[in-house]
Amino acid sequence: MKYDFLTIGGVTEDIVFFTKEGILIDNKADILREKLLAFEYGAKINIKEFGHYFGGGASNSAINLSGLGFKVACLSKIGNDERGFRILENLENNDIEHSFVKVDKRGDSGFSFIINNKKDRIIFTYRGANDNFFISKKQEKIIKLAKWVYLTSLPVDCQGSLEKIFLNKNNIAWNPGISQLSKGVTPIKRFLKNTEILILNKDEALELIKKTKKFSNLKNNFLNDIKNLLKILKDFGPTKIILTDGVRGAYFFDGDNFYHQKIINNQNRIDSTGVGDAFSSTVVGCLIKFNNDYKKAMYLGVKNVSSVLSFSGAQNGLLKFKELIK
Repeated sequence: MKYDFLTIGGVTEDIVFFTKEGILIDNKADILREKLLAFEYGAKINIKEFGHYFGGGASNSAINLSGLGFKVACLSKIGNDERGFRILENLENNDIEHSFVKVDKRGDSGFSFIINNKKDRIIFTYRGANDNFFISKKQEKIIKLAKWVYLTSLPVDCQGSLEKIFLNKNNIAWNPGISQLSKGVTPIKRFLKNTEILILNKDEALELIKKTKKFSNLKNNFLNDIKNLLKILKDFGPTKIILTDGVRGAYFFDGDNFYHQKIINNQNRIDSTGVGDAFSSTVVGCLIKFNNDYKKAMYLGVKNVSSVLSFSGAQNGLLKFKELIK
């Protein structure tokens, strides 16, 4: 069967604790850690609200793209445990083909522990079986059958898998994980040159650029100019770039067209977990549906984010296509 999208990467179960405790600290001297969330050292923090949800880049993007009307399959790895079976059930309930999600009999399924203070969140991720992910010969055939690959975070030792993915597919939207960005551009430059849509948030873009020897000494003022960031990223090779910057909105750049999309203010902000995946997969899907109309795609992206922010969990609040285009 041919799929519109094959999402590749992590799948998790998320445990979220909501708290009004914690102090947000400005740390602008460190461009890679500009804000810190702090709790009193040695204190016991009472939690009155928590939730169990599902997450992971491959799962979040698959469920959103399915809701936009695409035929979607997910390629990932889980452990042979109850958490893994709940993850599979969630994919099945959202019309995602999950037979390509492999079971690792030696590892546990991945999960995230999330602290949410209703303004923002910090995510502690245990990747578990996700770190044992690799592309098999059989899965290479699945990649060839997909019209698009939506690629998310992979394990540290993933060069072999990246080579198989990029060898077998031309249309790739790539949201690299920190494992792929932390060594600079050299190990991944040949893949970036074959990336149709590169997706990063500002912190990830800075991580990639600052860890690249050629750009490691660039001043913070220069890098804080979004246009400078985008030009450097474009020189790395991708055809199009989607760059998110929190409450400051998001940017699209294809070498000719530069576009800034403001956020839609949401007074009922509950949980920002998964908004990056919601925005980026919406934009990618809508670029396809609306013949590369990037302005429309970016607006629909922030519209979906505004809805997701009103719900707890990364996948709740995602708008179906008919709801999105109203």
